Amino acid sequence: MTEVIPEPAAPVSRARRGYRWLFHQGESWLAVALLAAMTLLSTLEPLGRKLFHAGVPGGPVYVQVMTLWMGFVGALLATGQNKHLALSTELLIPKGAPRAAAVVYSHTVAATVCMLFAYSTAGLINADRLGGTTLEGGLPKWWSEFVMPVALIFIALRFAWKASPKLRWRLVAAVPVALVVLFAALVAVNAAHGPTPTILPGIVNLKLPVLPVAIALVVGMLLGTPIFVSLAGLAMIFFHGEGTSISAVPVETLRLIESSTLPAIPLLTAAGFVLAEGGASQRLVRVAKAIFGWFPGGMAVMVVVVCALFTTFTGASGVTILALGGLVLPLLVKEKYPEGFSLGLVTASGSLGLLFPPSLPVILYSLVAKVDMTQLFLAGLVPGALTLLLVIAWGVRAGYKAKATIQKFDSKELAQSAWEAKWELALPVVVVAGFATGFFTLVESAAVACAAAVVVECFVFRDIPVTTKLPSVAADAGTLVGSVLILLGVALGLTSYLVDAEIPDALTAWVTLHIHSQVVFLLVLNALLLVLGSVLEIYSAIFILAPLVAPIGARFGVEPLHLGIVFLANLELGFLLPPLGLNLFLSSLRFGKPLPTLYKEALPFLIIGAIGVLLITYFPAMTTGVVALLSHPSP
Repeated sequence: MTEVIPEPAAPVSRARRGYRWLFHQGESWLAVALLAAMTLLSTLEPLGRKLFHAGVPGGPVYVQVMTLWMGFVGALLATGQNKHLALSTELLIPKGAPRAAAVVYSHTVAATVCMLFAYSTAGLINADRLGGTTLEGGLPKWWSEFVMPVALIFIALRFAWKASPKLRWRLVAAVPVALVVLFAALVAVNAAHGPTPTILPGIVNLKLPVLPVAIALVVGMLLGTPIFVSLAGLAMIFFHGEGTSISAVPVETLRLIESSTLPAIPLLTAAGFVLAEGGASQRLVRVAKAIFGWFPGGMAVMVVVVCALFTTFTGASGVTILALGGLVLPLLVKEKYPEGFSLGLVTASGSLGLLFPPSLPVILYSLVAKVDMTQLFLAGLVPGALTLLLVIAWGVRAGYKAKATIQKFDSKELAQSAWEAKWELALPVVVVAGFATGFFTLVESAAVACAAAVVVECFVFRDIPVTTKLPSVAADAGTLVGSVLILLGVALGLTSYLVDAEIPDALTAWVTLHIHSQVVFLLVLNALLLVLGSVLEIYSAIFILAPLVAPIGARFGVEPLHLGIVFLANLELGFLLPPLGLNLFLSSLRFGKPLPTLYKEALPFLIIGAIGVLLITYFPAMTTGVVALLSHPSP
């Protein structure tokens, strides 16, 4: 079997170079502009309340609108960079013709569904246009929504173009897209002539078979189609089968945008990416080394703490491993830690910190499962600390066993390093304290974090040039934001159908029929989430599984906050589960090590993490007790 070799690139014309600049640099700068405007409005809002007893007129509403734009612009960026969230199964397909065929099929499905999704937004936008709804300041609401079909059309075309390096397969992928366009044109023409179709009425009133289309979508997802595409397609075909307009899917997407906390996601993500791209990692490592380096195992403690801090702000273990891995791994080896242990520690530490504020997965779970975000953060404090302490204890043990180098405690070095990193050290304190005291809302706290990160990294230390590097950092942040927000929007559309069809009730009845104990239910949930957490990216798992798991947990009497922490802790551990755990792939890529080596070195940390998850699961006082104590402190 021969590998498909891309054809030599043809000379790029001036017009084509202009196209590339417009749709790549232009998208990056649009992401920068949106993030800057969101940050500015959200930071001015609390100042206006304190100084003038009134916020920016229409500020929160327009921040929500810009979140919608950021989501779809980011989704367009993610399409161009092949960074949409997808199952990790494409690599299991043999190279050559089989993988090439899988790519063509998955991209054809993606292009077709995205064009249908764009068509589904037309009815929604037209309804708002006819209704004359306006935002504050007189801006028609449908103007703010127009980004949806425009971005989706370009996303569909990009998927078709990326189906293959060969033109004939690109055209094959574009055929269904053209058919959707033709169908939309026929619908528009017939709508102009009244309720009775005058042109090809059979096609206009076409009813697609639900089961074959659903199977085709699931096959596409297994072959690499982005998960948001598969969920959007499933939602639309299921609504279509029930005789409901497929515009019900974008309706849920817009309903999501109305959430007052959603804009925190792009702002916190941007703050994390700016910190990771600047020199914050070196400064924080220096501080942590000065604090912990004086006792055996101190370097391992430093790695765990710094990685957890970065993951807390970025919400992504990949950013932590890729940004810090090359810095902390040589430090561990230099201090006489075994290379295998060091690899395992860095790999495991990449996903620590996901339960601490202002972690993005916690925010998303609270939105999807409809639990109080503040209480969910409180519930995660002790479980998160337990996970850290277990890994730290193993690191200290390794330090003693390896007789790792112990540096003398130097108060002068600690003071100097802390002073140099004072801005990064103060950032989480300001954000969490401002939110906890009520001075800032969550969105405003996120905006302050984003503004402070940009000021510190771009203007104080000048690690990120504003005109040359900041747009690419914003584009990277926008890529993650877009892939997450569009997935959340379509997942809510599918969830809406499932609720209408009473699927969660049926699933709950089936589970309670076969499982009669809360302990057994939690054990089965542990195993299920661990396996799915290794295959699904954490955001995908939250969107897909949380709406199904939450009602079942309620039936078994599991407190919702406790269930949320158990849910997230299991997914966090799934990053280390062979053979498809995300952290294992990222470490293999970052350090050039074969996956079997990573499996072996990460195994002790997988066992330690499993012990922590079981303790968290079966000692609910760690979550509910802390919430009760901190929410209602004794006088």
